[in-house]
Amino acid sequence: MKKTLFSKILLVFITCSIPLTEAFSQDEQTVASTPLEEEVLPNYKYEYIPDFTYEEINERIKSMDVEMSFELNDRIFSFIQYFTVRNRDYTKMVMSRKELFFPLFDETMEKHEMPLEIKYLSIIESGLDPQIRSRVGAMGLWQFMPATGRMYGMQVNSDVDDRMDPIQSTEAAAKYLKSLYRMFGDWEVAMAAYNCGPGNVRKAIRRSGGKKTFWEIYNYLPRETRGYVPQFQAMLYVLNHLEEHNFQLEDPAYALDHEQIRFNKAFSLDKLAELTNLCVADLEKLNPSIKNKKVPESNRTMAIRVPRSKSSYIKENLTWIADSLNNEPLMLLASVENESNPTPSSFATYRVKSGDVLGSIASRHGVTVSQIKQWNNLSSNLIKVGQQLKVAPGESKAIAQVSTGPTGQTLYTVQPGDSLWIISKKNPGLTVEQLKRLNNLNSNNIKPGQKLIIG
Repeated sequence: MKKTLFSKILLVFITCSIPLTEAFSQDEQTVASTPLEEEVLPNYKYEYIPDFTYEEINERIKSMDVEMSFELNDRIFSFIQYFTVRNRDYTKMVMSRKELFFPLFDETMEKHEMPLEIKYLSIIESGLDPQIRSRVGAMGLWQFMPATGRMYGMQVNSDVDDRMDPIQSTEAAAKYLKSLYRMFGDWEVAMAAYNCGPGNVRKAIRRSGGKKTFWEIYNYLPRETRGYVPQFQAMLYVLNHLEEHNFQLEDPAYALDHEQIRFNKAFSLDKLAELTNLCVADLEKLNPSIKNKKVPESNRTMAIRVPRSKSSYIKENLTWIADSLNNEPLMLLASVENESNPTPSSFATYRVKSGDVLGSIASRHGVTVSQIKQWNNLSSNLIKVGQQLKVAPGESKAIAQVSTGPTGQTLYTVQPGDSLWIISKKNPGLTVEQLKRLNNLNSNNIKPGQKLIIG
């Protein structure tokens, strides 16, 4: 007998982030305090949720192009139902954040010769929130405890917490997971050990009579860990089959293009922002490990990430910036690296042939699967014979920032790292509010390549 969901349509209540039960009680109070002649309209909307069967999910999983293959079972299926039906908002939140971190994760996993799918573990750990803290004190995208973080070279003190730094914490997580894989020889068991510790996994192996795979020792693991790996596998499936479950990505967030600058001194991010016309919020986003917006004396040599759009300005004005930062010398990194994905304006293309998969195409062209998906706006790994794919950046061409529209309006092309605040500073006399009115914007969200009216 097939296992199906009981309905194709789910009534989703939008209740301003309060529990559904509380929403009902508030509605009742509103009705009670409103004159009878006034009509109180409910606040809800419909969202179509496609039905699916166990057999359909199983076939999709079997056809997935992944290094870490897995077999569907009732436990994984229940979590797939949870992420696609009961808690769609969580999945949408993850979708909106994944492009902030997945390129970094892919690069790190490739460097350590690890399966790229391991990046999905961060979703289960933190929901891709680099500043989230657990009730027991674990912190960051990969939820390191203070002692484990220090073991892998991260500073954890009252001024700086490198567990919140995506680059450092991802590097540490890769090293830790790889050491657990060498210990147990199985990635699923390594992930279980990442959750509950290698000691608990060894105990489960002993109690199982020496079994070595996750599902063989499943019943002997701590309760939380028994759900941890199946959640990872469910999320791996869901994010590779978004279209089949009617998930539409509306406003994804992208990492700010940036460079590193090392200031050999203690200073505040507020002061740096004041001197360089940078947005403090951007500095905080790029440097999440810094607490209280201050680089302490104990970390005076740490590298600070600044938006690439302002890095040239800072380098060209080092003298007076240094003077304004209490006359201390300002030092640039010997080699400034671009730590974010390029946004090329031209590409080499490839026509998909029979038998091709994204993994083999990426390997052939020396790029990652994540890059190909980003360049081609793919939400899954599905490709078709004859499809044209952008597979590698061609020669970089300068993108004209200002142009004239068909009706004579002056248009600005949004550059990587831009914000409305930065654009307003590039155009004296133009405020953020004017930009929003001219372009009918309801929020401050803009994307590289977007054309904005500036006059």
